Amino acid sequence: MIKRVITLSCLLVSVSSIGQELSQYTAVRVQKAHELAQDDKVKQAIASLKEIETNRQYDSAFVARMLGVFYWQEGQIKPAITQLKIAVSSGLLQDEQAWVTERMLADLYLNDQQFKPALEHYYTLIKSVPETQEADDLWLRIAQSHYQLEQWSKVIPATNRYLKTDPKERLQPLSLKLGSQLQLEQWKHAIPTIEQLIVLQPDKLNWWRQLVGLQLRVGRDQDALDTLSLAKLNGLTLSQKDLHLLAQLYAKRGIPERAAIQVSELEDAATDIRLLSEQAQYWQVAKEWDKAITVWKAASKINAKYHWNVAQLMVQQGYYQDSLRVLDKVKGKEADVALAKTRALYKLNQLEEALIEAKKANNAEPSTQAESWITYLTQLRQSEGVTG
Repeated sequence: MIKRVITLSCLLVSVSSIGQELSQYTAVRVQKAHELAQDDKVKQAIASLKEIETNRQYDSAFVARMLGVFYWQEGQIKPAITQLKIAVSSGLLQDEQAWVTERMLADLYLNDQQFKPALEHYYTLIKSVPETQEADDLWLRIAQSHYQLEQWSKVIPATNRYLKTDPKERLQPLSLKLGSQLQLEQWKHAIPTIEQLIVLQPDKLNWWRQLVGLQLRVGRDQDALDTLSLAKLNGLTLSQKDLHLLAQLYAKRGIPERAAIQVSELEDAATDIRLLSEQAQYWQVAKEWDKAITVWKAASKINAKYHWNVAQLMVQQGYYQDSLRVLDKVKGKEADVALAKTRALYKLNQLEEALIEAKKANNAEPSTQAESWITYLTQLRQSEGVTG
């Protein structure tokens, strides 16, 4: 039911003011029905009006308007529409309240989800608004009707017209506008609309998520990072998916250490092999080698294949003795492991053992690198022998 107060004194002119147009027969009965309605006897008033028999078109139109109002008061939408349609389509009600009558008919159509006839009347109403009537919300009703009919391109100008009136209620028109912009794939235009919605409802996480999604869609990754980090700063309860996206945006922005920290704060970050691997890679990009080694070690306890990542960084960082113990745990990668051991043993000045590993590497998978190590270590050992 439409939540709008329409009193009989507003909608129905008095019998004395229309006595010159109504027949005496109809005027008397209209007055009686009016009095019954004022005494809260609306059903009796309806019955009284239905008994009126007249051939005068104006009388019929006037009675139909009264019946429409009474049916509306009783919550009988269908018969109210029928009667008000008769009154409006007659074109005979030219008084001040003719506009109000058509407005009521349009609202009833909208309430009854008959959007096409509602629009016809709203567009008629908007063309000539009496000075005594408020009509700004007609544009909102027009937008609502077009939205229900999925006429997205017509929703947006209607909401813009309504928003120009600077209404106190902005949430609904902005929501209608946003929905239409998304349907029309107007991504860039939708961004300022969502930003206005965030101002109205800063605690509604869905607006923030939609804004981030649109910013990413149009290639504004920095803005997406700012939006998501601000949402977190404002204390919104971000999901694990949101927080993971935040980490990825930090990494994409070139802040891998922040990305690694963000991943480490996720649920199961210490046990989920995918998250451990991602975190370790971020630490590597940030050149935080020891932190990367620590995380790779945690990953290797879950999946042995990550022993190789640990060993590589250990050799790189000069932890040669420790790297040898880890390299012994690596399965497969025979040539690569042998070459890594070659380097570690060389750094530990264990030249004989280093040469053995270099030959293992070359036997497993001949390569220029392995041959270079063999040549270099052989020469080095010979020179040391001569010196010795």
